[in-house]
Amino acid sequence: MRIIRWLSITASVAGGLALLAALAAAQTFPVKPIRIVTTESASTGDLSARVFTPPMAASLGQNIIIDNRGLTAGELVARAAPDGYTLVYYGAPLWLLQFLRDKVPYNLQRDFAPISLTVSSPLILVVHPSLPVASVRELITFAKSRPGELNSGSGLSGGAPHLACALFKSMTSLDIVHISYKGSAQSLTALIGNEVQIAFPAAGALAPHVKSGRLKALAVSSAQPSELAPGLPTITASGLPGYEATSLYGMFAPAGTPAGVMFRLNQEVVKSLNRADSKEKLLRAGVEVVASTPQQLVTTLKAEMSRMGKVIKEAGIRD
Repeated sequence: MRIIRWLSITASVAGGLALLAALAAAQTFPVKPIRIVTTESASTGDLSARVFTPPMAASLGQNIIIDNRGLTAGELVARAAPDGYTLVYYGAPLWLLQFLRDKVPYNLQRDFAPISLTVSSPLILVVHPSLPVASVRELITFAKSRPGELNSGSGLSGGAPHLACALFKSMTSLDIVHISYKGSAQSLTALIGNEVQIAFPAAGALAPHVKSGRLKALAVSSAQPSELAPGLPTITASGLPGYEATSLYGMFAPAGTPAGVMFRLNQEVVKSLNRADSKEKLLRAGVEVVASTPQQLVTTLKAEMSRMGKVIKEAGIRD
């Protein structure tokens, strides 16, 4: 009994010392600028990072440098020192690249420590106005009557708009030809020009084209109606129950970053995202604030990898 009691006391002391060490690390961090490695310049990741990091930097008392590296961001941060001074802020390609390529220079679970989900952006199912459809249900019926005649378009192969369309095709068994373009702007131009008839672009880029009548918006891809698409029903509610596809972004540190530093980073990211002015600016940029715990980020990504990994494999999508 004395041995058990001694072990219990020792464990308690060790736990207390670990907590004190974590708190000490949180209090002294940071002592130099933080670098956040993210997506290409002017992309959603870049623009949203430049909204919520300035108040975060002010709170931390250090500059935050936005480093636009594109798909090399994951590899760069996976190899960085685990001290909290180099972070990666990215969307689905970071965790789905493993399903799109045979070799990826990092392992999400092994090489990264989760900080927080940050923002999400619903995608909008839009069609060329020449299509005689006014709802998701009508689009499915129309497409089934014309197998192989309709085209869908997206930018990056394996990106959120591409996967949203692949999921749509998988759930409806529709024969729609997919065409990849160099970027989202090119795919949107192709849709307006009727080179493709269906697409799932992000909400932020669509408003002027829908208002002018150059495009017809049918539904939003998120599970719930979105402020970014006022008045639009969800795809689930308008003809395809169970459908959900959103563009998510998350913040990570290299694995092994001290617990106290991780705790401080999560606090600062969530606090900055939840500021009223940040939410307003991000909404104008076409994204909605999520702001989560590290565990919520892990849980969400496990579900996304399971669901979308299956879609990628079945559709034979490669990057």
